[in-house]
Amino acid sequence: MDNNTKKLYRSRVDRKIGGVCGGLGEYFGIDPTLVRLLFVLGLLFVGGTLLAYLILLIVIPEEPL
Repeated sequence: MDNNTKKLYRSRVDRKIGGVCGGLGEYFGIDPTLVRLLFVLGLLFVGGTLLAYLILLIVIPEEPL
């Protein structure tokens, strides 16, 4: 297994609710606040992002200690 492989985890440090946005921000190399903003805008204008967030909360493992 390659040690340079990026893995998606929920953040233990940068979390407001479940660490999903913090983990996505770290994985994609963007500010987690931007990810949170996109989730909120999606919730307001598109809908369904709450369900997506809950699914990601269940599916994405928490960052190991």
